[in-house]
Amino acid sequence: MTGILVLVLLSACAGSPISAPVPIANTAAPEAGGGVPSPAPEVNTVAPETVGGSPPSEIIVYASDLPSDALFELDFIDDSASPGGKLIGLPNTGDELDPPPENDPHLTFNVPVQSGVPYRCWVHMKVGTPKGRSTANVVWVQFSDSVNQANEEVLRPETNSYLTAQGPQQEGWTWVGCDAGPGASESLVYFPANGEVTVRIQAGAEGVGFDQIILSPAKFLNAAPSEPIVVK
Repeated sequence: MTGILVLVLLSACAGSPISAPVPIANTAAPEAGGGVPSPAPEVNTVAPETVGGSPPSEIIVYASDLPSDALFELDFIDDSASPGGKLIGLPNTGDELDPPPENDPHLTFNVPVQSGVPYRCWVHMKVGTPKGRSTANVVWVQFSDSVNQANEEVLRPETNSYLTAQGPQQEGWTWVGCDAGPGASESLVYFPANGEVTVRIQAGAEGVGFDQIILSPAKFLNAAPSEPIVVK
């Protein structure tokens, strides 16, 4: 389980945002290692700025675009159904995992966001086979610099405030919304300033896997994607 780099491409929705490119290094995703996560890598994308009343772009992250140093005690697993042929997950030994602020298996990456815009988080999850105390269907999500609609700090790493993405008991692929958990009064996420923030996804159960993460300000604000792979 390690730290990460993400390659995120933003797709315009309800208009074409106009903004200056943010030059960032590209990377590839090898095998995961262990140790303390390094600072989250930046995203190869364009900063989402609203122009002429158009909403900011969708933020779509593929697991296969992340580098191994983005993962902490997680692994890349080959899966032909995933974009790039890889998902991120961990073996199921039947043990349970602790929620934040416990530093259990997680990954981190940076994305550009816009201030005052509500974002909805979705995880394309592969529910694993339950074993022992593990339901193999939960991840927890946090963000640096995140606030709620009242501009109060919430969902920050190293706190017990987080969103919970809990899939069904049925094994297999499904889109799961990140819903309000402890320390959060709502599922929507806001940010007080334009710029990059760090997304932190922590495994909530052994045996869980995922291959796409979406922060949606518009297209998927009220409903999950209908397709198994969302095109950037």
